[in-house]
Formats: sequence, C-alpha cells, structure tokens
Amino acid sequence: MNKNHVIEQTISFVQGRLKNAEGGHDWFHIERVLKNAREIAAGEDVDLLVVELGAMLHDIADYKFHNGDESIGPQLAKNFLKEQEVPDDIIDHVVNIINWISFKGGNETQEFNSPELQVVQDADRLDALGAIGIARTFNYGGFKGRPIFDPAIKPNLNMSKEEYKNSTAPTINHFYEKLFLLKDRMNTETGKKLAEERHVFMEEFLKQFYREWGLPFQKWDF
Repeated sequence: MNKNHVIEQTISFVQGRLKNAEGGHDWFHIERVLKNAREIAAGEDVDLLVVELGAMLHDIADYKFHNGDESIGPQLAKNFLKEQEVPDDIIDHVVNIINWISFKGGNETQEFNSPELQVVQDADRLDALGAIGIARTFNYGGFKGRPIFDPAIKPNLNMSKEEYKNSTAPTINHFYEKLFLLKDRMNTETGKKLAEERHVFMEEFLKQFYREWGLPFQKWDF
C-alpha cells in the first residue's frame, strides 16, 4: 500500500462526495479538521495514517443529511478503503472512528475509544468552536430553517440521543446543548488548550447577542 497515493485518492473521493454539501459540512470543514488533527497528532503517540483517513472520511455522509441514517458514512468509507487495498485492521479502525466521533447528545455513551479517535474527535470538535463554529452553527440553522432565537424556548441540557437528532430548537440553544459542553470533553492536552480560547470567544459573542436583544446573558450550566 502506497500511503501517499491513498491520501491523494481519499482527498479526491471526499471532494467529490462533498461537492454540493451544506457550507458547514463541506470540503473546507474536512480540510480544517485534517489540519487540526495533524497539529494535535504531533504531540500524541498515534498512527498518523489512521488519523488522517478518519479526519477526511468522518463526514462523507453525515446522518443529519441522510434522514438520521448513521450507517451510510461508515459503509461508504469501508467500500472506498477496500478499493484502495488498505489493510483490514486500518479499515476497521477508521470505520470505528466514523461511528463514534460525533456528539449525539449529552447522555450518549461512547463504546469505542482509541488514541486516534481521540485526536480526530478533538480536531472535529475544535471546528465546532470559536468564530468558525459560530458561523457553521448559524449556517446550519438557516439551512434547516430554524429560528435564530426564541426566549420562550429554553435549552434542553438532558437530551437523549433521539431527542438530540430530532431537535428543531432555535440556533442559540445549540450553544448550550452542544458547543459549550465541548471544552470539557476534549481528549488531548493540545485539544484542551485550543478549545479554551475558542470557548471564551463564544461566550463573548453570546454576551453581545443578549445585550443587543435586550436580555441578560444566560449562562445556564457551562
């Protein structure tokens, strides 16, 4: 197996899959996650090829855009990697990363773990934080036709997996239901350090948002 060739083929495959994707889950998202993953992996004892493949393939068929079906992405990745003659142990590892990388509500138990998953998960979560995280959140909310904010609808901090997947809550609620929870769920020291700065930026954004709305800042439980 030629690793450089596999990386090149994977880039081409993912770019094709995400050509017309929603702006927060397009190739540029993958490119940022890959960059984050390489930065984090530099300080960890991991298989870099598994990290890179996991980062590039983790969103090729996000369940949010496939009627909640979580099986499509892992199967597409498995089929693609087999075509590239990637060893079965690497394929299995990458598929497990795709299966377990996503945040699916505060009560979801993660049943698989590895240093490589931790790196890719941190890299993906970083792209949900900070200025880019804010932009992605509102882009997705607009894509789904959700209201920006409704003071009468409070965040649900104890959602089940199904409640989280089926939520139609205003976009601001997503800060409390996911984004502000991520800082304390980072796996690596590098990830934690990078997340802290982005978390603070989002707090400042929401403080200004509430100020302009004419309401006191709601901190809830983060």
